[in-house]
Amino acid sequence: MAQPDLSAAGATLTVAFVVGVTPGKWARTWSERMPQTALELRLCSPSEALVAVSEGSVDAALTRLPIDDEHLSRIPLYSELSVVVAPKEHAIDALDSVTLADLVDETVLQMGSDGSWVSIIELIATGAGVAVMPQSVARAFSRRDIIARPVSDGPTSRIALVWLATNNSALVEEFIGIVRGRTANSSRGVLAPPEKKSRPATKRTPDRRPSRRR
Repeated sequence: MAQPDLSAAGATLTVAFVVGVTPGKWARTWSERMPQTALELRLCSPSEALVAVSEGSVDAALTRLPIDDEHLSRIPLYSELSVVVAPKEHAIDALDSVTLADLVDETVLQMGSDGSWVSIIELIATGAGVAVMPQSVARAFSRRDIIARPVSDGPTSRIALVWLATNNSALVEEFIGIVRGRTANSSRGVLAPPEKKSRPATKRTPDRRPSRRR
């Protein structure tokens, strides 16, 4: 069966991603393999990303586990450590790392139901409390009036690629292959790499010039 034309002009794959996830390496691979098919990256909160996948406004999402939705397929990609974020000049500034026990007497702020860390960061900066969050999120919101320290026994955060289980799009399958690290030559890849045209063999004409005799 012939493979679908994934490189048709005008086609677009839309992928949501959450704060802290850096999809650049996958986007670069996509542009190399699929130069005529646009990849649109859309920054969303975790809750927005899942709704967008479920409703079909995006084809897939790079977000954090756990996800409690049986209609969504997922591939865990990697894990990241947690840090505690506190206002500048907080006592933990003198420490290289902390434990959860060190935060017992602190006001630990929790992320809201919208899945956004923006309001939490603003509260921390005012001295309202501290928060434990994925290291990449703290790095994304880094600013001069807050500090971050590793939490040695803190929870790990797992990043996953998520898509609607009923979505069998060839473009989604191609992106799945890319994030899984499959090469363009992989037998499981959807898009076959373009074949290089070999030059026709040059037919050599026998040298019919008379040989010189001494």
